[in-house]
Amino acid sequence: MTWLEVCHDKSLRDLPYKVELNRRGNIEMSPHRRQHSVMQGRLSAHLSKLMPGGEIAVECAVDTSDGVRVADVAWVSTERWNSMSDSASCSIAPEICVEVVSASNSEEEMERKRKLYFEAGAEEVWLCEESGTVRFFSAKTGAIKCSRLCPKFPVRI
Repeated sequence: MTWLEVCHDKSLRDLPYKVELNRRGNIEMSPHRRQHSVMQGRLSAHLSKLMPGGEIAVECAVDTSDGVRVADVAWVSTERWNSMSDSASCSIAPEICVEVVSASNSEEEMERKRKLYFEAGAEEVWLCEESGTVRFFSAKTGAIKCSRLCPKFPVRI
């Protein structure tokens, strides 16, 4: 299955799950709790205020070497946005990809997603716990104390 087929499949439209596609074309789903959605909203609101020179995307599909992964929230500059191919998923990762970590997510899973987003061109990956604590990672140096792209972003939302 391709990502475009997933997007056009009417039976998948109203699922209360995050849908991703692995490199074999198999659908992977993970359920969201309501706190997960609240964190996505808070992250988006902060990014919108602090990073006006780009686009905020929620549930942002990104082409990776392991299929299509979906960042819970992403920020992409206008320049990068305009350089992407016009398709159902981002051909290059946004500069900032954010994952809201749920109780069902393992640290290994989050590390794998960070690597995939970095391989796809992300400059930073943020992990936001459902408690509101945000951890920042740079493609160049790994864990960092605060975002270099958005230094005023709080470490707790």
